[in-house]
Amino acid sequence: MKRREALGLDLTPIIDVVFILLIFFIVSSVFKKDELALILDLPSSNAKEMQVDKDQVFIELSSQKLAIKGIEVSFESLEENLKAIENKSKSVIVRIDKKVEYQRVIKVLDLLQKYNLSNLALVTNEEEK
Repeated sequence: MKRREALGLDLTPIIDVVFILLIFFIVSSVFKKDELALILDLPSSNAKEMQVDKDQVFIELSSQKLAIKGIEVSFESLEENLKAIENKSKSVIVRIDKKVEYQRVIKVLDLLQKYNLSNLALVTNEEEK
C-alpha cells in the first residue's frame, strides 16, 4: 500500500494578497497636515519662528474661502466659534493668502477684536536669501 503525503497549506498567495492590500491602503490614504484646510500662497518674511501648541486656534483665509481648525466655515460660523472660546488669552494663528482682499482680512481681525482675542500671530513663509 502506497503512503500519501500530508497536504500542507501554501501561504504564499495569502502573503502576497496581504502585501498588496497594505500597499494599496498606504498609497490611497490621505495624510492630514496640521489641520490645514486651504492651500494658501503665504507672503514671505524674515521674522523669527514661533512654537505651535495643539490648543491654539487656527484660522485660514483665502480669496474665496475661510476655515477654522481645519474646517471650512462662513463668517457667521467663524463668529460663533470665536464666541465659544472661553480662554481669551489663547493664541490665534491666522494664515492669510497674499492675494486676499484687504477688506476680508479686516473682517476677520474685527471679529477677533470683538471677542477680545488679542493674542494673534500671522503666519508667513520664510524669506529666501
